Amino acid sequence: FLANINAKYDEKDPGFLEVSFKNGRKDFYKSENSDFRIGEKVVVKTDTGFDIGMISLKGKLVLVQMKLYKKTNSDFQVLRKASEKDLELWMNFIGKEDSVLLKARSIVRKLNLNMKISDVEFQADGKKINFYYIANQRVDFRDLIKVFAKEFKSRIQMFQIGARQETAKIGGIGDCGRELCCSTWIKDFRSVNISAARYQQLSLNPEKLSGQCGKLKCCL
Repeated sequence: FLANINAKYDEKDPGFLEVSFKNGRKDFYKSENSDFRIGEKVVVKTDTGFDIGMISLKGKLVLVQMKLYKKTNSDFQVLRKASEKDLELWMNFIGKEDSVLLKARSIVRKLNLNMKISDVEFQADGKKINFYYIANQRVDFRDLIKVFAKEFKSRIQMFQIGARQETAKIGGIGDCGRELCCSTWIKDFRSVNISAARYQQLSLNPEKLSGQCGKLKCCL
């Protein structure tokens, strides 16, 4: 459907940018500067301070994406292009993510919670830490958040992810001999059901239809 968009409309900047972060997280931000380029690292305002992300979309297509996500406006804006000092501070916190991940998993085991901490993401200013977890059932992690906040001295936010997202992070080689689609080009994970295999008249063998995540293959 993007083919029907007239490129001439991009002459008038819509005033919004799509900015991507770690783990495929993305959001939309106001922008008073039309000189930003796709792929540039920028500093964006958040509710707790500032963060750094990469511009993944600009121009009229941003409005199409916002409509898809049912967003008409944004509360935050792009502040500036990331400077060397901004990037240095950001990389300093990124360097702590592995040690924080190991510590977080240790705390989860001590609290005997039925969940797995899959990844950690620091906000660029270090004031907030996002924890990505996998759980087969609902988990009451209110006590866990208190322990995390005391241990890591930052605001804590929890994001639940599925098996597909975790496999995308780990990566691997599929049955086709190529790198997994989820870890290369697929960013928006959609549900896949067995009717897709029936439509293609494929053998309904669960072992052949399942990917490394244990779910039906995205390529179906």
